[in-house]
Amino acid sequence: MNEVWAQGFGSFWTLVVNSGPIAILVLLILLFFSVLSWTIVIKKWRSYKQVETESLDFYDEFKKKASLSDIYRECERFSMSPLAGIFKSGYQELHRQLAVAKANEGEKAARATLRSLNSLERSLQKAAQSEMTTLERSLPWLATTGAVTPFIGLFGTVVGIINAFQGLGEGSTTTIQAVAPGISEALVATAAGLFAAIPAVIFYNHFVHRLKVFGAEMDDFSAEVLNTVERSLMQ
Repeated sequence: MNEVWAQGFGSFWTLVVNSGPIAILVLLILLFFSVLSWTIVIKKWRSYKQVETESLDFYDEFKKKASLSDIYRECERFSMSPLAGIFKSGYQELHRQLAVAKANEGEKAARATLRSLNSLERSLQKAAQSEMTTLERSLPWLATTGAVTPFIGLFGTVVGIINAFQGLGEGSTTTIQAVAPGISEALVATAAGLFAAIPAVIFYNHFVHRLKVFGAEMDDFSAEVLNTVERSLMQ
């Protein structure tokens, strides 16, 4: 089994080495996209795992703490959690609004003024959008790799087949044995394009699904923050 695999890999490598300059350029471009996409996949996999872990831990702290100021102090421990970022932004907006209202109307009037919580809701929405933008960073490269690399590989294949048939027309023999090596070399580009595209598409869809889950969690958490703040103001 190992000998068959080694022989097949050796034949494939021979086709790559014997490819023309355009085919080599195409393969280098595909290699760049493949390395870039795998780098993004590994980075995002680790990052999303940490985001998930810290979000669960922060939510536990949020449920345990009775004071908003205590929760705010805990935010620094969960720098990767979008929930912590949302709460931090909302708390800062609430603190600013309360400070202004207290200065102008007094503490009791300030609480009545902020019961609508419109400014806080807008601040939470803005923070959630900012956190989602951060989580989405670099993902367009995966989508680009999945969409573009098959066509780049196809371009290399078409050019290789054209060269193979040109060589066949100039030669003295017109058998399949004469054109088969050139076509085999041309098809390497298509295989390389698919090799780069398939993992990129799989992981892009996986990460998009996880982003939807994160988005739903942020929406639910924002609503829970609003409810918590409203209850605290009504006391």
